[in-house]
Amino acid sequence: MRNIHKTKSTKKRTATRKGRNRTSGNARNNRGGIHKLIGRYPRWAWWIGGLCVVVFYVWIFYYIFVGPFGFRWRALYGDAKYPEGYEIRGIDISHHQGNIDWELLRNAMIEKCPIRFILIKATEGTTIVDSKFKENFNNAREYGYIRGAYHFWSNKSSAREQAYFFLNNVFLLKGDLPPVLDIENKPDTVSVEDFQRDVLTWLHIVEDRYHVKPIIYTYYKFKMKYLNDPVFDDYPYWIAHYYVDKVEYAGEWKFWQHTDAGRLPGIKGYVDFNIYNGSYYDLRKLTIGN
Repeated sequence: MRNIHKTKSTKKRTATRKGRNRTSGNARNNRGGIHKLIGRYPRWAWWIGGLCVVVFYVWIFYYIFVGPFGFRWRALYGDAKYPEGYEIRGIDISHHQGNIDWELLRNAMIEKCPIRFILIKATEGTTIVDSKFKENFNNAREYGYIRGAYHFWSNKSSAREQAYFFLNNVFLLKGDLPPVLDIENKPDTVSVEDFQRDVLTWLHIVEDRYHVKPIIYTYYKFKMKYLNDPVFDDYPYWIAHYYVDKVEYAGEWKFWQHTDAGRLPGIKGYVDFNIYNGSYYDLRKLTIGN
């Protein structure tokens, strides 16, 4: 019996050693294969390959997160800049500002200037009504601000459908600012000419309802690249151009969104600061019915 047990134990140890030898052999073969693969190409090729991978991921990040809203990225989250020479100040808000304490906000000042106007996000595309629109829109009027409402353009819906969706959800009154079209993106599959025709479709439909020229909101480079046609010069222009002392756009403009890093009592977090290019009397004349 002892000899039998010894024989079985010996066979088990032998099998175990063989298994280990096969495993270690496979590992050596794998390492050898990796070394052969690495050795097949020069070191500079691996450096170039690694650099290409990094560049690819940076490009993906820029394309998805920065490109469409590049003008909105804060310069290291620095302090808001206050352009000199302007006295008519305002803000624009949406659900991103959460619950606003309007009692605190009513006495807020921007560079010793009272807040005169508030522009409020109303709709987006053909399905989205901002969750805070009605509340913000009613409070803005109740607390004595000149108010306005804007539609955020979507490339997923037709211009006509978006225009009527805005009109069905927003009811502007005498004393309100003209309706606003916020347009920041152009579809890659649409030509500039067709894109401009779509934008004009929205503008014309809304203009027919309120008998005033809608305001076009966009950023400086987008305006110059896609809306740089004389037909758009008849519309009031609200420009987004951050971290500069003056607007580089040479044409006429009415509003300037100069920072998205503003702070005010009654609003948690950041809020966009705007100026009006004119007097308070001019601002009142711009409103519906005046």
